[in-house]
Amino acid sequence: MNTTATVSGRIGAMTDAAGPEAAGTAGTGPASFGRVDPDGTVFVRTADGERSVGQVPGVPAEEAMAFFTRRYEALELEVSLLERRVASGALSPDDAAGSVKTVRTAVDGAHAVGDLGALLVRLDALAPRLAEQRAVRRAEKARANEAARTAKEAFVIEAEKLAAGNDWRGGVNRFRALLDQWKTLPRLDRATDDALWHRFSSARTTYTRRRKAQFAQQNEQRESARTVKEQLATEAEALAESTDWGPTTGVYRDLMQRWKDAGPAPRGVDEALWRRFRAAQDTFFAAKSAAMAEQDAEFQVNADAKERLLAEAEAQLPVSDPAAGRAMYRDLIERWSALGKVPRDSIRPLENRLRAVEEAVNNAEEERWRRTNPEARARAQDTAAKLEAQIATLLEKADQAEARGDVKAAADARSSVETYQEWLEQARKAVADYSG
Repeated sequence: MNTTATVSGRIGAMTDAAGPEAAGTAGTGPASFGRVDPDGTVFVRTADGERSVGQVPGVPAEEAMAFFTRRYEALELEVSLLERRVASGALSPDDAAGSVKTVRTAVDGAHAVGDLGALLVRLDALAPRLAEQRAVRRAEKARANEAARTAKEAFVIEAEKLAAGNDWRGGVNRFRALLDQWKTLPRLDRATDDALWHRFSSARTTYTRRRKAQFAQQNEQRESARTVKEQLATEAEALAESTDWGPTTGVYRDLMQRWKDAGPAPRGVDEALWRRFRAAQDTFFAAKSAAMAEQDAEFQVNADAKERLLAEAEAQLPVSDPAAGRAMYRDLIERWSALGKVPRDSIRPLENRLRAVEEAVNNAEEERWRRTNPEARARAQDTAAKLEAQIATLLEKADQAEARGDVKAAADARSSVETYQEWLEQARKAVADYSG
Protein backbone atom coordinates (compact mmCIF):
# COMPACT_ATOMS: atom_id res chain seq x y z
CA MET A 1 0.00 0.00 0.00
CA ASN A 2 1.25 3.53 -0.80
CA THR A 3 1.35 5.25 2.63
CA THR A 4 1.84 8.73 1.21
CA ALA A 5 -1.23 8.38 -1.04
CA THR A 6 -3.34 7.11 1.88
CA VAL A 7 -2.28 9.99 4.13
CA SER A 8 -2.93 12.53 1.39
CA GLY A 9 -6.44 11.03 0.76
CA ARG A 10 -7.38 11.28 4.39
CA ILE A 11 -6.14 14.83 4.64
CA GLY A 12 -8.18 15.72 1.50
CA ALA A 13 -11.30 14.22 3.02
CA MET A 14 -10.75 16.18 6.24
CA THR A 15 -10.31 19.38 4.24
CA ASP A 16 -13.68 18.85 2.52
CA ALA A 17 -15.30 18.23 5.90
CA ALA A 18 -13.82 21.32 7.50
CA GLY A 19 -16.36 23.63 5.91
CA PRO A 20 -16.19 27.39 5.61
CA GLU A 21 -14.18 27.77 8.84
CA ALA A 22 -11.15 26.11 7.29
CA ALA A 23 -11.29 27.89 4.01
CA GLY A 24 -9.36 30.81 5.34
CA THR A 25 -6.33 28.59 6.07
CA ALA A 26 -6.42 26.50 2.86
CA GLY A 27 -3.53 26.75 0.41
CA THR A 28 -0.04 25.28 0.18
CA GLY A 29 2.67 24.72 2.77
CA PRO A 30 2.38 23.60 6.38
CA ALA A 31 -0.60 25.89 7.05
CA SER A 32 -2.67 23.88 4.56
CA PHE A 33 -2.68 21.05 7.11
CA GLY A 34 -4.40 23.09 9.86
CA ARG A 35 -7.09 25.59 10.76
CA VAL A 36 -7.77 28.18 13.44
CA ASP A 37 -11.09 28.49 15.26
CA PRO A 38 -12.49 31.93 16.08
CA ASP A 39 -11.47 31.38 19.69
CA GLY A 40 -7.84 30.97 18.62
CA THR A 41 -7.74 27.19 18.89
CA VAL A 42 -5.42 25.72 16.29
CA PHE A 43 -6.01 22.27 14.78
CA VAL A 44 -3.85 20.02 12.65
CA ARG A 45 -5.15 17.36 10.28
CA THR A 46 -3.42 13.96 10.29
CA ALA A 47 -4.15 10.54 8.85
CA ASP A 48 -5.83 9.68 12.14
CA GLY A 49 -8.08 12.74 12.06
CA GLU A 50 -8.05 16.30 13.34
CA ARG A 51 -6.61 17.21 16.71
CA SER A 52 -6.01 20.39 18.66
CA VAL A 53 -2.40 21.50 18.97
CA GLY A 54 -2.98 24.61 21.10
CA GLN A 55 -4.79 27.95 21.49
CA VAL A 56 -3.53 31.44 20.83
CA PRO A 57 -6.39 33.81 21.73
CA GLY A 58 -6.49 37.49 20.92
CA VAL A 59 -4.29 37.39 17.82
CA PRO A 60 -5.11 37.15 14.14
CA ALA A 61 -5.60 33.62 12.80
CA GLU A 62 -2.56 33.92 10.51
CA GLU A 63 -0.33 34.76 13.46
CA ALA A 64 -1.72 31.93 15.54
CA MET A 65 -1.18 29.51 12.62
CA ALA A 66 2.36 30.81 12.00
CA PHE A 67 3.32 30.00 15.57
CA PHE A 68 2.53 26.31 15.06
CA THR A 69 3.84 26.05 11.49
CA ARG A 70 7.18 27.31 12.73
CA ARG A 71 7.21 24.35 15.13
CA TYR A 72 6.56 22.04 12.16
CA GLU A 73 9.36 23.64 10.19
CA ALA A 74 11.71 22.99 13.09
CA LEU A 75 10.66 19.32 13.08
CA GLU A 76 11.11 19.11 9.31
CA LEU A 77 14.60 20.61 9.63
CA GLU A 78 15.42 18.02 12.27
CA VAL A 79 14.24 15.22 9.96
CA SER A 80 16.24 16.65 7.05
CA LEU A 81 19.37 16.85 9.17
CA LEU A 82 18.86 13.27 10.29
CA GLU A 83 18.43 12.12 6.68
CA ARG A 84 21.67 13.81 5.66
CA ARG A 85 23.59 12.34 8.57
CA VAL A 86 22.28 8.86 7.79
CA ALA A 87 23.16 9.25 4.10
CA SER A 88 26.70 10.40 4.91
CA GLY A 89 27.29 7.63 7.41
CA ALA A 90 28.17 10.15 10.11
CA LEU A 91 26.05 8.14 12.57
CA SER A 92 26.35 4.49 13.32
CA PRO A 93 23.23 2.52 12.37
CA ASP A 94 22.37 1.97 16.04
CA ASP A 95 22.82 5.64 16.92
CA ALA A 96 20.82 6.65 13.88
CA ALA A 97 18.02 4.23 14.83
CA GLY A 98 17.89 5.81 18.29
CA SER A 99 17.70 9.28 16.77
CA VAL A 100 14.91 8.15 14.39
CA LYS A 101 12.97 6.80 17.36
CA THR A 102 13.40 10.06 19.27
CA VAL A 103 12.34 12.22 16.33
CA ARG A 104 9.39 9.92 15.56
CA THR A 105 8.14 10.36 19.15
CA ALA A 106 8.44 14.11 18.75
CA VAL A 107 6.53 14.08 15.43
CA ASP A 108 3.79 11.69 16.66
CA GLY A 109 2.63 14.04 19.42
CA ALA A 110 3.89 17.27 17.95
CA HIS A 111 2.01 20.51 18.78
CA ALA A 112 2.69 21.75 15.29
CA VAL A 113 0.86 22.32 12.04
CA GLY A 114 2.16 20.72 8.84
CA ASP A 115 2.37 17.44 6.97
CA LEU A 116 3.31 15.39 10.00
CA GLY A 117 2.43 12.18 8.15
CA ALA A 118 4.97 12.97 5.45
CA LEU A 119 7.64 13.43 8.14
CA LEU A 120 6.75 9.99 9.52
CA VAL A 121 6.97 8.49 6.02
CA ARG A 122 10.41 10.04 5.60
CA LEU A 123 11.50 8.65 8.95
CA ASP A 124 10.20 5.19 7.99
CA ALA A 125 12.14 5.42 4.73
CA LEU A 126 15.36 5.52 6.73
CA ALA A 127 14.85 1.98 8.06
CA PRO A 128 16.01 0.16 4.84
CA ARG A 129 18.99 2.49 4.57
CA LEU A 130 19.96 1.69 8.16
CA ALA A 131 19.57 -2.02 7.45
CA GLU A 132 21.95 -1.72 4.51
CA GLN A 133 24.44 0.18 6.62
CA ARG A 134 24.21 -2.44 9.34
CA ALA A 135 24.96 -5.15 6.77
CA VAL A 136 27.90 -3.17 5.41
CA ARG A 137 29.23 -2.55 8.89
CA ARG A 138 28.84 -6.21 9.80
CA ALA A 139 30.83 -7.18 6.70
CA GLU A 140 33.47 -4.55 7.47
CA LYS A 141 33.63 -5.72 11.06
CA ALA A 142 34.01 -9.32 9.92
CA ARG A 143 36.85 -8.33 7.60
CA ALA A 144 38.46 -6.23 10.32
CA ASN A 145 38.14 -9.11 12.80
CA GLU A 146 39.69 -11.53 10.32
CA ALA A 147 42.55 -9.10 9.66
CA ALA A 148 42.98 -8.59 13.40
CA ARG A 149 42.97 -12.34 14.01
CA THR A 150 45.58 -12.88 11.27
CA ALA A 151 47.72 -10.06 12.65
CA LYS A 152 47.49 -11.30 16.22
CA GLU A 153 48.35 -14.85 15.18
CA ALA A 154 51.40 -13.48 13.34
CA PHE A 155 52.35 -11.48 16.46
CA VAL A 156 52.02 -14.61 18.59
CA ILE A 157 54.21 -16.68 16.25
CA GLU A 158 56.88 -13.96 16.17
CA ALA A 159 56.70 -13.56 19.95
CA GLU A 160 57.20 -17.29 20.48
CA LYS A 161 60.23 -17.26 18.16
CA LEU A 162 61.68 -14.32 20.09
CA ALA A 163 61.05 -16.16 23.36
CA ALA A 164 63.06 -19.15 22.09
CA GLY A 165 65.90 -17.00 20.71
CA ASN A 166 68.81 -15.13 22.25
CA ASP A 167 68.32 -11.60 20.88
CA TRP A 168 68.51 -10.01 24.31
CA ARG A 169 68.71 -6.40 23.11
CA GLY A 170 66.65 -6.21 19.91
CA GLY A 171 64.04 -8.59 21.31
CA VAL A 172 63.00 -6.14 24.04
CA ASN A 173 62.27 -3.40 21.52
CA ARG A 174 60.47 -5.81 19.23
CA PHE A 175 58.22 -7.09 22.03
CA ARG A 176 57.41 -3.47 22.92
CA ALA A 177 56.50 -2.70 19.30
CA LEU A 178 54.37 -5.86 19.03
CA LEU A 179 52.49 -4.95 22.20
CA ASP A 180 51.82 -1.41 20.94
CA GLN A 181 50.48 -2.80 17.67
CA TRP A 182 48.39 -5.38 19.53
CA LYS A 183 46.67 -2.60 21.48
CA THR A 184 45.60 -0.87 18.25
CA LEU A 185 43.79 -3.95 16.96
CA PRO A 186 40.08 -4.60 17.75
CA ARG A 187 39.14 -7.38 20.13
CA LEU A 188 37.99 -10.67 18.67
CA ASP A 189 35.45 -12.99 20.20
CA ARG A 190 36.38 -13.52 23.80
CA ALA A 191 37.56 -17.14 23.55
CA THR A 192 39.81 -16.53 20.52
CA ASP A 193 41.16 -13.22 21.80
CA ASP A 194 41.92 -14.63 25.25
CA ALA A 195 43.67 -17.68 23.79
CA LEU A 196 45.89 -15.60 21.50
CA TRP A 197 46.67 -13.11 24.27
CA HIS A 198 47.60 -15.95 26.62
CA ARG A 199 50.12 -17.29 24.10
CA PHE A 200 51.54 -13.82 23.44
CA SER A 201 51.77 -12.96 27.13
CA SER A 202 53.34 -16.33 27.96
CA ALA A 203 55.97 -15.85 25.26
CA ARG A 204 56.78 -12.38 26.58
CA THR A 205 57.05 -13.71 30.14
CA THR A 206 59.32 -16.57 29.01
CA TYR A 207 61.56 -14.18 27.10
CA THR A 208 61.75 -11.78 30.05
CA ARG A 209 62.70 -14.55 32.47
CA ARG A 210 65.34 -15.97 30.16
CA ARG A 211 66.72 -12.50 29.48
CA LYS A 212 66.97 -11.72 33.19
CA ALA A 213 68.70 -15.05 33.80
CA GLN A 214 71.10 -14.37 30.93
CA PHE A 215 72.02 -10.92 32.21
CA ALA A 216 72.36 -12.24 35.75
CA GLN A 217 74.81 -14.85 34.45
CA GLN A 218 76.64 -12.20 32.44
CA ASN A 219 76.88 -9.97 35.47
CA GLU A 220 78.32 -12.86 37.47
CA GLN A 221 80.84 -13.58 34.71
CA ARG A 222 81.74 -9.89 34.44
CA GLU A 223 82.36 -9.67 38.17
CA SER A 224 84.58 -12.73 37.95
CA ALA A 225 86.40 -11.14 35.00
CA ARG A 226 86.84 -7.96 37.06
CA THR A 227 88.68 -9.91 39.76
CA VAL A 228 90.92 -11.66 37.23
CA LYS A 229 91.73 -8.45 35.33
CA GLU A 230 92.49 -6.51 38.47
CA GLN A 231 95.08 -9.18 39.31
CA LEU A 232 96.46 -9.10 35.75
CA ALA A 233 96.76 -5.31 35.84
CA THR A 234 98.64 -5.56 39.13
CA GLU A 235 101.01 -8.18 37.71
CA ALA A 236 101.58 -6.08 34.58
CA GLU A 237 102.37 -3.00 36.66
CA ALA A 238 104.89 -4.97 38.74
CA LEU A 239 106.81 -5.87 35.56
CA ALA A 240 106.74 -2.41 33.96
CA GLU A 241 110.26 -1.48 35.15
CA SER A 242 111.85 -4.85 34.39
CA THR A 243 115.00 -4.89 32.23
CA ASP A 244 115.01 -8.65 31.80
CA TRP A 245 113.80 -8.14 28.25
CA GLY A 246 113.42 -11.67 26.93
CA PRO A 247 111.69 -13.46 29.82
CA THR A 248 109.53 -10.44 30.69
CA THR A 249 108.35 -10.19 27.08
CA GLY A 250 107.20 -13.81 27.36
CA VAL A 251 105.41 -13.07 30.63
CA TYR A 252 103.59 -10.11 29.06
CA ARG A 253 102.53 -12.35 26.17
CA ASP A 254 101.08 -14.81 28.68
CA LEU A 255 99.34 -11.99 30.58
CA MET A 256 97.73 -10.76 27.36
CA GLN A 257 96.36 -14.22 26.58
CA ARG A 258 94.98 -14.53 30.10
CA TRP A 259 93.37 -11.09 29.69
CA LYS A 260 91.59 -12.23 26.51
CA ASP A 261 90.49 -15.49 28.12
CA ALA A 262 89.01 -13.63 31.12
CA GLY A 263 86.21 -12.08 29.03
CA PRO A 264 84.65 -8.65 29.58
CA ALA A 265 84.32 -7.03 32.99
CA PRO A 266 81.61 -4.39 33.70
CA ARG A 267 81.93 -1.74 30.99
CA GLY A 268 83.31 1.22 32.94
CA VAL A 269 85.55 -1.00 35.08
CA ASP A 270 86.82 -2.92 32.04
CA GLU A 271 88.01 0.23 30.30
CA ALA A 272 89.77 1.52 33.43
CA LEU A 273 91.52 -1.81 34.03
CA TRP A 274 92.58 -1.99 30.38
CA ARG A 275 94.15 1.47 30.64
CA ARG A 276 96.19 0.28 33.65
CA PHE A 277 97.21 -2.94 31.92
CA ARG A 278 98.12 -1.21 28.63
CA ALA A 279 100.04 1.58 30.38
CA ALA A 280 102.24 -0.99 32.16
CA GLN A 281 102.84 -2.83 28.85
CA ASP A 282 103.67 0.39 27.04
CA THR A 283 106.13 1.41 29.73
CA PHE A 284 108.00 -1.90 29.51
CA PHE A 285 108.04 -2.17 25.72
CA ALA A 286 109.03 1.48 25.24
CA ALA A 287 112.02 0.91 27.54
CA LYS A 288 112.81 -2.36 25.76
CA SER A 289 112.66 -0.69 22.33
CA ALA A 290 114.99 2.09 23.48
CA ALA A 291 117.45 -0.45 24.93
CA MET A 292 117.29 -2.59 21.81
CA ALA A 293 117.88 0.46 19.61
CA GLU A 294 120.98 1.38 21.64
CA GLN A 295 122.17 -2.23 21.58
CA ASP A 296 121.59 -2.52 17.84
CA ALA A 297 123.76 0.54 17.27
CA GLU A 298 126.57 -1.18 19.18
CA PHE A 299 125.98 -4.49 17.37
CA GLN A 300 126.10 -2.84 13.96
CA VAL A 301 129.90 -2.65 14.22
CA ASN A 302 129.99 -6.44 14.55
CA ALA A 303 127.58 -6.80 11.63
CA ASP A 304 129.83 -4.68 9.41
CA ALA A 305 132.86 -6.82 10.35
CA LYS A 306 130.99 -10.04 9.57
CA GLU A 307 129.90 -8.55 6.24
CA ARG A 308 133.58 -8.05 5.36
CA LEU A 309 134.45 -11.62 6.40
CA LEU A 310 131.69 -13.01 4.22
CA ALA A 311 132.78 -10.89 1.27
CA GLU A 312 136.30 -12.35 1.54
CA ALA A 313 135.00 -15.91 1.68
CA GLU A 314 132.46 -15.43 -1.13
CA ALA A 315 135.25 -14.08 -3.37
CA GLN A 316 136.87 -17.58 -3.19
CA LEU A 317 133.77 -19.40 -4.45
CA PRO A 318 133.28 -21.74 -6.18
CA VAL A 319 135.77 -23.99 -4.34
CA SER A 320 138.19 -25.71 -6.74
CA ASP A 321 140.52 -27.15 -4.06
CA PRO A 322 138.50 -28.84 -1.29
CA ALA A 323 141.40 -28.82 1.17
CA ALA A 324 142.05 -25.11 0.67
CA GLY A 325 138.31 -24.45 0.86
CA ARG A 326 138.02 -26.29 4.19
CA ALA A 327 140.99 -24.31 5.60
CA MET A 328 139.40 -21.06 4.41
CA TYR A 329 136.10 -21.98 6.12
CA ARG A 330 137.80 -22.88 9.44
CA ASP A 331 139.56 -19.53 9.43
CA LEU A 332 136.25 -17.81 8.64
CA ILE A 333 134.50 -19.51 11.58
CA GLU A 334 137.27 -18.65 14.04
CA ARG A 335 137.23 -14.97 13.05
CA TRP A 336 133.38 -15.00 12.96
CA SER A 337 133.11 -16.43 16.50
CA ALA A 338 135.54 -13.81 17.82
CA LEU A 339 133.09 -11.08 16.84
CA GLY A 340 130.10 -10.20 19.04
CA LYS A 341 126.37 -10.14 18.42
CA VAL A 342 124.72 -8.32 15.53
CA PRO A 343 121.36 -6.47 15.31
CA ARG A 344 118.31 -8.71 15.27
CA ASP A 345 117.40 -7.74 11.71
CA SER A 346 120.87 -8.75 10.48
CA ILE A 347 121.05 -12.17 12.12
CA ARG A 348 119.17 -14.22 9.53
CA PRO A 349 120.66 -12.61 6.37
CA LEU A 350 124.23 -13.03 7.68
CA GLU A 351 123.66 -16.62 8.81
CA ASN A 352 122.12 -17.51 5.43
CA ARG A 353 125.26 -16.25 3.65
CA LEU A 354 127.52 -18.15 6.09
CA ARG A 355 125.59 -21.37 5.43
CA ALA A 356 125.95 -20.81 1.69
CA VAL A 357 129.78 -20.69 2.07
CA GLU A 358 129.74 -23.84 4.20
CA GLU A 359 127.57 -25.67 1.66
CA ALA A 360 129.96 -24.70 -1.15
CA VAL A 361 132.94 -26.20 0.79
CA ASN A 362 130.94 -29.34 1.67
CA ASN A 363 129.84 -29.82 -1.92
CA ALA A 364 133.44 -29.54 -3.16
CA GLU A 365 134.57 -32.18 -0.62
CA GLU A 366 131.72 -34.50 -1.52
CA GLU A 367 132.54 -34.18 -5.20
CA ARG A 368 136.22 -35.00 -4.51
CA TRP A 369 135.20 -38.05 -2.43
CA ARG A 370 132.83 -39.18 -5.13
CA ARG A 371 135.60 -38.96 -7.72
CA THR A 372 138.18 -40.81 -5.58
CA ASN A 373 135.95 -43.41 -3.97
CA PRO A 374 137.83 -46.79 -4.45
CA GLU A 375 134.66 -48.84 -4.19
CA ALA A 376 132.94 -46.78 -6.85
CA ARG A 377 136.04 -46.90 -9.06
CA ALA A 378 136.24 -50.71 -8.63
CA ARG A 379 132.56 -51.05 -9.61
CA ALA A 380 133.14 -48.91 -12.70
CA GLN A 381 136.23 -50.95 -13.69
CA ASP A 382 134.33 -54.22 -13.19
CA THR A 383 131.48 -52.95 -15.34
CA ALA A 384 133.94 -51.96 -18.11
CA ALA A 385 135.67 -55.38 -17.96
CA LYS A 386 132.37 -57.22 -18.27
CA LEU A 387 131.36 -55.10 -21.24
CA GLU A 388 134.75 -55.79 -22.95
CA ALA A 389 134.25 -59.52 -22.38
CA GLN A 390 130.71 -59.36 -23.79
CA ILE A 391 131.95 -57.51 -26.88
CA ALA A 392 134.68 -60.13 -27.45
CA THR A 393 132.09 -62.90 -27.21
CA LEU A 394 129.80 -61.17 -29.71
CA LEU A 395 132.66 -60.65 -32.18
CA GLU A 396 133.55 -64.35 -31.93
CA LYS A 397 129.90 -65.27 -32.63
CA ALA A 398 129.85 -62.94 -35.62
CA ASP A 399 133.00 -64.57 -37.06
CA GLN A 400 131.55 -68.05 -36.56
CA ALA A 401 128.27 -67.04 -38.23
CA GLU A 402 130.10 -65.65 -41.23
CA ALA A 403 132.13 -68.84 -41.47
CA ARG A 404 128.87 -70.82 -41.60
CA GLY A 405 127.49 -68.42 -44.16
CA ASP A 406 124.75 -67.22 -41.72
CA VAL A 407 124.67 -63.60 -42.78
CA LYS A 408 121.71 -62.60 -40.60
CA ALA A 409 123.16 -64.02 -37.37
CA ALA A 410 126.47 -62.30 -38.12
CA ALA A 411 124.70 -58.97 -38.73
CA ASP A 412 122.69 -59.26 -35.44
CA ALA A 413 125.84 -60.01 -33.48
CA ARG A 414 127.75 -57.06 -34.92
CA SER A 415 124.72 -54.77 -34.29
CA SER A 416 124.78 -55.80 -30.61
CA VAL A 417 128.53 -55.12 -30.56
CA GLU A 418 127.84 -51.50 -31.54
CA THR A 419 125.40 -51.10 -28.64
CA TYR A 420 127.77 -52.68 -26.13
CA GLN A 421 130.58 -50.50 -27.47
CA GLU A 422 128.58 -47.35 -26.57
CA TRP A 423 128.01 -48.69 -23.04
CA LEU A 424 131.71 -49.49 -22.77
CA GLU A 425 132.66 -45.91 -23.64
CA GLN A 426 130.38 -44.65 -20.83
CA ALA A 427 131.88 -47.15 -18.36
CA ARG A 428 135.45 -46.12 -19.28
CA LYS A 429 134.50 -42.47 -18.77
CA ALA A 430 133.18 -43.32 -15.28
CA VAL A 431 136.44 -45.11 -14.47
CA ALA A 432 138.32 -41.96 -15.54
CA ASP A 433 136.05 -39.78 -13.34
CA TYR A 434 136.69 -41.95 -10.26
CA SER A 435 140.45 -41.72 -10.83
CA GLY A 436 140.62 -38.27 -9.27
